[in-house]
Amino acid sequence: MELPVIGGSGAIEVSEAVFGREFSEALVHQVVTAYLAGARAGTKAQKNRGDVRGGGRKPWRQKGTGRARAGSIRSPLWRGGGVTFAARPRDHAQKVNRKMYRGAMRAIVSELLRQGRLTVVPEIDVPEPKTKLFLETLGELRHGRTLVVTDQCSEALYLASRNVPDVLVLDSDALDPVSLVGAERVVMTVGAVKKLEGWLA
Repeated sequence: MELPVIGGSGAIEVSEAVFGREFSEALVHQVVTAYLAGARAGTKAQKNRGDVRGGGRKPWRQKGTGRARAGSIRSPLWRGGGVTFAARPRDHAQKVNRKMYRGAMRAIVSELLRQGRLTVVPEIDVPEPKTKLFLETLGELRHGRTLVVTDQCSEALYLASRNVPDVLVLDSDALDPVSLVGAERVVMTVGAVKKLEGWLA
């Protein structure tokens, strides 16, 4: 199949298996959820009754005081006591096979192409890191949340684009499913398309 190149000559030939795959909502949802789960810090922690300082001595004798039985002043029932089901640092990562991940990426780029949200351009770069130059280069390609994918993001392009709201510039090697799904318009250079095709083929 062919992808038209905006502002360039003709079109480029790409693989039907990569850019013509059927969309699988369940697969994309699983991969996106796993990607977001892997980004969680998982550092939440609380103290249970064994972690709280003090409470080694029984507050009063077992019988004869008229009060309820108590073995420690650090019981979860007491003020200043431990938490009953205390949170512990944990790893939220979910296992996703390489084949599933690549299949989801193929489904996402194929759906973007079908919906007309994927635009291919010959090249995007700026001679110096100035936001004004980047906006002039992007021009009418900017539409809502825009993702710009290049085969090799220069430092000038990165610096020029980082101050523009709702525009994210990524190297093709750093492309992820969450960025693709969240973009209203994806602008890819020809080099990025070729690298992506080689990775997903």
